[in-house]
Amino acid sequence: MKLEILSTDKAPAAIGPYSQAVKCGNMLFCSGQIPLDPLSGELVAGDITVQAEQVMNNIAAVLSAAGAGFDDVVKTTIYLVDMADFAAVNEVYGRCFTAHKPARSTVAVKSLPRAAMLEIEVLAAL
Repeated sequence: MKLEILSTDKAPAAIGPYSQAVKCGNMLFCSGQIPLDPLSGELVAGDITVQAEQVMNNIAAVLSAAGAGFDDVVKTTIYLVDMADFAAVNEVYGRCFTAHKPARSTVAVKSLPRAAMLEIEVLAAL
């Protein structure tokens, strides 16, 4: 099956040897998004809510570049540096997934790139 590399300037450029997303058949595998501003490439300033909103905006941009949206997401994984942030992240996340609720895992991690407080990756069906 042919792989198609997808990217958009509306989401942060990859900060390593990876793609923003890869399409394989009717599946879209999106790399994890941290709260980087797509224009500056810098971590957004603010609390966990601000960071979660930026992450979800970045995910929306990558999905859109593939002609998809949050309703096409089948699985998400949330990585949190502090599980005490779970409720705040869940509130922001829930605004994007209203009627449609994809499968999800939430994992506590010791640290993330650029000292981000969270990272979220998604898989979508196209």
